[in-house]
Order: sequence, then structure tokens, then C-alpha cells
Amino acid sequence: MTPEEERIALFLDYENLAIGARDALGGMRFDLKPIAEALAERGRVVSRRAYADWSMFDDDRRMLTRQHVELIEIPQRLGASRKNAADIKLAVDAIELAYEREYVTTFVIGTGDSDFTPLVHKLRELNKKVIGVGVRASTSALLPPACDEFLFYENMEGVERRTEEPRAAVAPPEPKTVETAMLDRVEGPDRVEGFDRVEGDDRVEDLDTLITRTLGGLQRTSGEAVLASSLKRALLRKDSTFSEADYGFRAFGELLRHLDEKGVVELAEGPAKGDPVVQFPESGGGEQEAFELVVNVVKDLQKRNGGPLLSGLKNQVRKRNPDFSEKKYGYGGFLQFLKAAATKGLLSLEWDDAVDDYRVTVA
Repeated sequence: MTPEEERIALFLDYENLAIGARDALGGMRFDLKPIAEALAERGRVVSRRAYADWSMFDDDRRMLTRQHVELIEIPQRLGASRKNAADIKLAVDAIELAYEREYVTTFVIGTGDSDFTPLVHKLRELNKKVIGVGVRASTSALLPPACDEFLFYENMEGVERRTEEPRAAVAPPEPKTVETAMLDRVEGPDRVEGFDRVEGDDRVEDLDTLITRTLGGLQRTSGEAVLASSLKRALLRKDSTFSEADYGFRAFGELLRHLDEKGVVELAEGPAKGDPVVQFPESGGGEQEAFELVVNVVKDLQKRNGGPLLSGLKNQVRKRNPDFSEKKYGYGGFLQFLKAAATKGLLSLEWDDAVDDYRVTVA
């Protein structure tokens, strides 16, 4: 075991996961294998525990036993009292393990129940990394942001949504329109099963902005070269549900190579194999076109009023190009973008006390 290897403890609120998978995924039975394989890629799982009234999940007991999971019995009681007993037992065991086994670095909490949010906060106070796992439809919006990372069960490799078996042919089905076919594939408000990345798709454009904005922020705060691993950690800190799989990529490295080919970022060899340095292209990619757009807008406005003010200028630029955003190029704000253009000698920024604003001009 290498010193860098994560030691993982897995705690499953089994009723939440099993019923969530059944209700949201077409009656599909919950399977631990996709979770076990995902965790195996992250480190060594040293403890596996699942909490439930196992009289309700007789078949699942055998599956979990084969996966070396310790089954914690919560006897059948009435309604919420039984559920609370399982939650309390899981939380107490997790905190106890955190204190008694300092070598455990990561806790994986399998649930979508927001009642576990205080547990997540406490584990993080104890300097433990916390990964949540839940079914999207049965996961509270409060839980994922509390975790260091949150994995949606239905997005994991090996999880297949159950579909209805076709009945014996009695009459040919009516042909589906494109709209109907797309509606059949919708899993949630923003997700389509089997998403394929398409150039120009809004999701891919949003991804470009997310990556460049995060990269720009890391460069500003650290002043050092940004490694791919550091960029991924920063993305997860911003959104614990972030996954390159949602955009059709098999690995984060593949996503970065795709952006490198598009000219959004540039990859260079890093100190460790498989962890390249991520930077902005020296040519600026589409940044130069964005600078030219702003310069042309300023020139046109300057003819009419002697140089536009900073306030309102971005709206004028967006009238010319509604898709303009300085954040696509890693800038934290429009003023920072204009200062970069001024540094390049493309325009001038001067503070005007009379109007209490910057006046923007070009030579």
C-alpha cells in the first residue's frame, strides 16, 4: 500500500438507495458492484457497512454478502422511528470509526437523505474527505453541496436503466416523432440518457466556460502552474456533482485533450505522468476575436460620444454578440478583461472623476 493511497470506509443507508433505484430507474434492483468498482479506482476500501431492516431485502442480503458488506440489522418498527434508528446508528458508527481509525481518509455515505448533512459536516471537520452516493430523483438538493464529491448512482459505469420488454407482435407500433423519442430519453430536468457531445451544444459551451473560469481563478490565486489533478479538485469544490461523464467523456484527461484540440486550453507535460499542466493557449484561442469585438464596439461608440463608460459597455458588446462572456477566457470580470486589453495596447482605460467611472477609448 502506497502512502498516497486513500483508505475508504463505505456506509450505506440501504433502504434509501434500494427504494430510490427501484422507483426512479424502472423497477431496477440496486446493485453494489458499480459503486465498489468506482471506489476501487479511488483507493482501498477497508470497511463496508449497510443499514436496513433486512427482512425487507432478503435477496439483496446475498448480493451484499458476496460483496463483503457487513449487514447492520435495524429491526422493523413503525414508520419514521425505524428510519431514524437506522440514520442514528449509521451516524454514530461513522463518527466512532473516524476517531478510532485515523488511517481512514475517506468516508463514502450512500444516501440521498438530507438528514445526513450534519454527519458530512462533522466528518469534514475531522479532516476526512466525504463522497456521497445517491439516486438523483431521491437525493435532497441540500446533501451534494455538503460533500467533497457526490456521485449519482445512475451515472455510474455498469448501471443500466431497465426497459420494458417488447410484447409479442400483435400490431406494429406507431412510429415515433423525433420529439417523442427525445422525451422518452429524458431522465431529469437537465439530463438526457446517452448524451453525445456535439460541437456548439449549449452544454459543451457551458463546460468550456466552467473550465476556463476555474483555470483562470487558479492561476490568479496560486500564481503557479495548474495541474490537471488540481483543476479537477477545484471543479469538485465548486460543484460536488461535476462529472466529465455527463458531457460524454470517459475520463477527465479525455475532456482536457478535447478542449486542447479546440484551442480552449493548452496541455503541457507535468511533473508526473498522466497529470499534465493546463494553461491558456499562448495564441489566446478565441480571446483575440473577443478583444477585437470590444475594440470595434468602443470605436463606434467613441465616434458618437467621445468614449463610452465602463458601465453599460458590456451590454453594448452583447448587442453585437449575445454570446460574449469574458469568463470563457478565464477572466473574473469585464473590468479585468478590459485591463488585459489595455495591457496589450488595444485600448485605454482612464478614470473620470466627473462621472465616477472608467472611460474607455481606442487610439
